[in-house]
Amino acid sequence: MILEQLFHLRENRTSVRRELIGGLTTFLAMSYILAVNPELLGSTGMSKTAVFTATILAAIVGCLLMGLVANFPVALAPGMGLNAFFTYTVVQEWHIPWQTALAGVFVAGILFILLTLSKLRDKLINLIPSALKYAVSAGIGLFIVFSGLQTSGIIVANKSNAVALGNLHSPTVLLAIFGIIVGIMLVTANVTGGIFWGMFITAAVGMIFGIIPLPTGIISGVPSVQPIFGQAVTHLGNINSFQMIIVILTFFIIGLFDTSGTLVGVATEAGMVDKESGEVKGVGKALFSGALATTLGAVFGTSPTTAYVESTSGVAVGARTGLSSVFVALLFAIAAFFSPILTVITSAVTASALIIVGILMLSNVQYIDWTKFEIAVPAFFTMIMMLLTYSISEGLAVGFIFYPITMTVKGRWREVNALMWTMMVVFILYFAFVA
Repeated sequence: MILEQLFHLRENRTSVRRELIGGLTTFLAMSYILAVNPELLGSTGMSKTAVFTATILAAIVGCLLMGLVANFPVALAPGMGLNAFFTYTVVQEWHIPWQTALAGVFVAGILFILLTLSKLRDKLINLIPSALKYAVSAGIGLFIVFSGLQTSGIIVANKSNAVALGNLHSPTVLLAIFGIIVGIMLVTANVTGGIFWGMFITAAVGMIFGIIPLPTGIISGVPSVQPIFGQAVTHLGNINSFQMIIVILTFFIIGLFDTSGTLVGVATEAGMVDKESGEVKGVGKALFSGALATTLGAVFGTSPTTAYVESTSGVAVGARTGLSSVFVALLFAIAAFFSPILTVITSAVTASALIIVGILMLSNVQYIDWTKFEIAVPAFFTMIMMLLTYSISEGLAVGFIFYPITMTVKGRWREVNALMWTMMVVFILYFAFVA
């Protein structure tokens, strides 16, 4: 049997049926990205329908690579947090054209590929203090929660207090609040694909009450990706500033944390960690698949592709091999024909997805040792500055600057490696000459 030869189903004590159910479960849990990614990247001036197709292409390629090359039960798609950084910081705040931003994603992907092919991969991951890794993840969680509240109108700008509650009598704001409540209830009740179904119900209620216009159709041909395809490659020459180096470093570092952390988490859940060595089976091929997916995703026209922690939902119902990832790829391919539905996915509908995912990412603060002030300070500033500067990279920079300082004052300077000293200098130069 071909499937047995490719995925070693018996060896992993699974079956085609279990892998199909696992793939379907994972797809439902992460399918919100099909609505959220076009909405976010579309606000940069990119074609929403083209981003929709690019998102699907990146997910299909990523899942196929993860399934066929790494035989890993992990699904890939453009990542949450990184798409927010791409949109709100790189394009809107720093005024970098989206074409150049895509070129930055492409270069970060190439660096990721080179890293996974070398022996430096594990060393580099280990050189970043664990507390800062967790702080970055939690900080991104805060960032996307705030962006969800802001884009939906629940939180608005205020001259005296910086921010304030929006108009709670506005139908769109009330719809967003309704969606958040429904989504939270579904996820709390452990409903499979709770985020997706929360968005579905919110959109339906919005159409019933006339807050959201009805779609012109449901099924159509696959939208053209032509308006954004290949822009990452043709604009490589625009990467000629220190600011773009910071952009690439941010894409690279966060992508590395996100993918490696998710792979380890899912592998642990699936029993793929060697009990004696503690190593994850096939992690090298899995990381390479993620790196290649990011690079190709940039060519298609989307923000960095990463491993989805929602894959644990598929593992929980039995997925153990890359066959489940192949099934996820097939489901994304089918979803490509439902682009007209995108018109009903407004910021009021996607707010719940951003907020729920952000809350889940905040769980990483539990792994930070808050009792040690020299650790707590850089971790805190990483998170709070991402939120208050509305910039993931600037929050990361502040945290990386404070870490060597507090550790040195505490007398723990020997624990600060060369990479952290180098990053501190790089980010100080960034604030001095670029920010």
